Amino acid sequence: MRKTASVIFLLLILAIVPSIFVASVQCVGTGEWITKYKVEDTRTGLLMQEVDFEGESRTVSPIFPGAELKVTITVKIDVTSPSTLLNLRTSMPKSLVKDVYWELVSQNYPLVNYNPSDQRVQFYETQGELVITLYGRIPPEVTTDKPVQYLVVTLYGPSGETLDNIRLTVVTAEMGEYQTVLSQKEEKLRSLKESGVAPGYVQLFENVVEESKNQAQLGNVDSAIALLNTLSVSSEPAAPLLEGLFFPAVGILIAVSVVLGVMFVRGRGKLQFIVLTIEDQIKDLEGVTLRASKVDRTLSSSLESVKERLKSITGM
Repeated sequence: MRKTASVIFLLLILAIVPSIFVASVQCVGTGEWITKYKVEDTRTGLLMQEVDFEGESRTVSPIFPGAELKVTITVKIDVTSPSTLLNLRTSMPKSLVKDVYWELVSQNYPLVNYNPSDQRVQFYETQGELVITLYGRIPPEVTTDKPVQYLVVTLYGPSGETLDNIRLTVVTAEMGEYQTVLSQKEEKLRSLKESGVAPGYVQLFENVVEESKNQAQLGNVDSAIALLNTLSVSSEPAAPLLEGLFFPAVGILIAVSVVLGVMFVRGRGKLQFIVLTIEDQIKDLEGVTLRASKVDRTLSSSLESVKERLKSITGM
């Protein structure tokens, strides 16, 4: 009987421990410890990003490689455990503007051997809120065609386990431009859904936005921006005639963007096939451009620009 009870007890322990471990991992980056933070440009003082897990968050401007950052962090401690030593450690290189890493905002919160020039700040788990400002910079070499989730600071537990962290999205100037245009188009899409515009156009608008995201994820930022720019029309269609015009137009543009995404494929046969495909798309695009000129000059101009760029690629 005792042996059976011991086995059941052991099985319960084995079942409970993994669930506790998963829960502790899932809390990282969700506001369990770091409840809010604010990112500012150290040089100008301009707000770049604000995250509040208990309220509203907003992104004002993109973060580029080489940016000098001032990050104000709030760590919320729910209970006091006098023997539990926690620490915040930054991954950023030292600022070229400030000669320290840290500035303590909540002056009454006790720290351990506080040195503002050290990459680490230690403190015992004391109930309350620790508010502290971190200075640093994003390394200039953090540059790719895709957004990078750069680790800025980590909150560690007494055994070195990660309790929470802050990761910031770092983009190139081109990707920053794309995100700005994307934000504008997504806001436009929301307004279109609320304004009673032709459902077919709304669906098409949404498809183009999604395709631009796919192109951006593949690193084709220029193609992604070009796709979004085709959505800049003087007025939205409310009649079936315009829906019939826009569907083939954007269908061509999406097909072309996908083709451009594989232009780097090696092999003469494949490359020749791609060129022939683009030439066919150009011919279709000429007809759509002519029809568009009778309805919307802005759209017609955008299509003409895309057509000329494609011609320059193929040498037509």
